[in-house]
Amino acid sequence: MTSGLITHLIATYGYFAVFALIALESLGIPLPGETALIAASVYAGSTRHLDIVAIAAVASAAAIIGDNGGYWLGRRGGGALVARYGHIVRLDRRKLKVGRYLFARHGGSVVFFGRFISVLRTYSAFLAGLNRMPLVRFAAANAAGGVVWAAGYAAAAYALGSAAASLGSLVTLVGLGVTTVLTVVGALVLRRHMARLEERAEAMFPEVGHPEVTVAEPRLTRDAVGQCR
Repeated sequence: MTSGLITHLIATYGYFAVFALIALESLGIPLPGETALIAASVYAGSTRHLDIVAIAAVASAAAIIGDNGGYWLGRRGGGALVARYGHIVRLDRRKLKVGRYLFARHGGSVVFFGRFISVLRTYSAFLAGLNRMPLVRFAAANAAGGVVWAAGYAAAAYALGSAAASLGSLVTLVGLGVTTVLTVVGALVLRRHMARLEERAEAMFPEVGHPEVTVAEPRLTRDAVGQCR
């Protein structure tokens, strides 16, 4: 999904577009929810066609509601869903093991801080349910992470949009350029860190796959064994 399309959706559908993209990403579908939040906030700051408080509230609600949906999907039928549809949403054996490792080591903090990390933002709620994280702990970490993430990103992007409105489009271009560079650098750092996490997860859980997945779909075990050979 291109930035132009996201901007068009926001200009056309406003808060509904922000809610849908963030909620679906939080549910476990890899969509640009964070980009939608930033784009909507910049749009609000530069045009005043949307209210920034409403954007932050909608984004918070979408993040919390979407994550709760992802949690219950993971808890109720996560194994079967991953075995059948995991490849569609890019949730493979390695991500399952990393999720299992992170929840075993860090618990609720994964849900809170995962809201600020691209890969975990999409899958953390589903993995929390799949790994049977207690509902009360999940709900508290999820609500706190959703509100802090939405308010923080909305305020920063709104300030950028407001500066662009008063000082000219150059400020927006510079700000977006810096954001792009930081995003690329962050992705590279995350990729290296993910590789380390995969090694640690493999060492902690040398058995193939995830218990919830292998029980639901034995065929996944044979595929995973083939990858390990």
